[in-house]
Amino acid sequence: MRKVSAVLITIILIVILLIGVKDLPDFGGEENPSNNILSKTYLSQTTQETGSLNIITGIILDYRALDTLLEATVLFSGATVVLLLFKS
Repeated sequence: MRKVSAVLITIILIVILLIGVKDLPDFGGEENPSNNILSKTYLSQTTQETGSLNIITGIILDYRALDTLLEATVLFSGATVVLLLFKS
């Protein structure tokens, strides 16, 4: 009975995921959210707005600085916990 219920749950989850994937936009389509005005603005105005010579550096350190700081904090915390666990 346990195996049958596991197979049923797996099939239900697969069907739910396939229904969700069906509604995704076509890859590389002009109307995709990844091709919106923000990416065009990043590419055309980053060097003028940030003063950075590198577009990637300007985006990461100026536009997304808080997000990058929080990601670094999470990575540092995880590394610290792993080191503390191995030390004991």
